[in-house]
Amino acid sequence: MDGIAHRLNTRVSLLLGALLLLVVVPSPVLAQAPGVRGGISVDPDQFYIGGHYETGPLVDRLHFKPNLELGFGDDITHFGINFEFVYKIMTRREWTLYAGGGPAINFYSFDNSDDNDTEPGFNALFGAETARGLFFEIKLGAIDSPDLKFGVGWTFR
Repeated sequence: MDGIAHRLNTRVSLLLGALLLLVVVPSPVLAQAPGVRGGISVDPDQFYIGGHYETGPLVDRLHFKPNLELGFGDDITHFGINFEFVYKIMTRREWTLYAGGGPAINFYSFDNSDDNDTEPGFNALFGAETARGLFFEIKLGAIDSPDLKFGVGWTFR
């Protein structure tokens, strides 16, 4: 049990450290904002929490939105580093739709053994967000990313 607690503490510390770097590293792009996220995933069946950092538009309405997610459940701890880009589709309503995707690095730790795996992945995503920061998102995973995720989050603008 101490091994599992140590691995969990290591993963949480890594997540918090990476989020801190995303927030404090300066960048010339305007309209940057950190945020938090959480939700559920399918295969593995988990609850996940995490954070992200969204840049201002790089080109037209294309934003870079890297994120970190830590999943628990299904006798697996999953830590994902996702390098995602989103393209925002402007609407005349309060909600903005977006679609995107990008590569991922997935770290899996199996609770009932000392086995650990590091696997590549890719995510495609679709979402809707408000100008205040609330968003809902669906992710489809390929290669060794979780198959499907339903998430909700907040971007601090």
